[in-house]
Amino acid sequence: MSTPSAIAVIGSTNIDFVVHVARFARPGETLHVHSSSTELGGKGANQAIAVARLGQNVALAGWTGQDMLAEMARATLAEAGVNTRGLMADATAGTGRAFITINHAGQNQILVDGGANMAHGDQCAAILAPVLDNAAMLMLQMEMDPHLVLAMARAAHERGIPVMLDPAPVPDTGLPAALYAMASIITPNEIETQALTGLTPTDEATALAAARILHARGPHTVIIKLGHRGVVWSTPAAQGFVPPFRVKAIDTVAAGDCFNAGLATALTRGADMPEAVRFAAACGALATTRAGAAEAAPTADEVATLLDAQPG
Repeated sequence: MSTPSAIAVIGSTNIDFVVHVARFARPGETLHVHSSSTELGGKGANQAIAVARLGQNVALAGWTGQDMLAEMARATLAEAGVNTRGLMADATAGTGRAFITINHAGQNQILVDGGANMAHGDQCAAILAPVLDNAAMLMLQMEMDPHLVLAMARAAHERGIPVMLDPAPVPDTGLPAALYAMASIITPNEIETQALTGLTPTDEATALAAARILHARGPHTVIIKLGHRGVVWSTPAAQGFVPPFRVKAIDTVAAGDCFNAGLATALTRGADMPEAVRFAAACGALATTRAGAAEAAPTADEVATLLDAQPG
């Protein structure tokens, strides 16, 4: 794990079982699916591959099981160019699994069995800490034990490494208060913003109102993803809005992960916040134009083409 890495990702690695349907089933109803697939997922793995697709050095730390699903996950990550020496194997817990249903509009419903991702608490923080060596930014999500997420955020904070926190999925008890203080950047979507603040952001004004609540808890930068309505960003010194890109969305799975990967990549390359958020929004938009989770991540050339085609 000592290989220099511009971005460190600590998070989940899953195998996704995906089905496409005309509409979501009602309780007690059986539907035929149009298609199904089995592929790499997990917010940690998704974000790591999305960073790698953009040409940035990235290392992923976390856990899989010791099973066939782990072999599939590790092979896919290695093929994408992700440094996986920090990805540990749990001999007891199985590799995480997600069960994803996608309807004709590209909307999704996701159920997650965390497996090895959720089997390790803050006492295991030292095992993952070497991934922070030479990191310019740490990306975290909430598909691991919240105590471990907090411990890794604290470790990065103590080293002066900026922490980007994707608060998904928001725990039923909310985020630990101390985690807000360790997060340099927090990136909730509409549903997560409502869960964290009690406000449902529907436009720039309501998003900024929610952002003020989150700022008061600690994060310097708040970025609220409004899906097809665009993105609102806020720092103590400035605020801004990035309108949505015009694309034909077929699958919103991992769009947020690709957004975060684009944001981290742009910021570590020296972009200012408006430029970084627009780059991230282009990454997220492109991810919706193709099926899959990690497989949907765009390349840097694809992002550049969209940015040129739809100048801000």
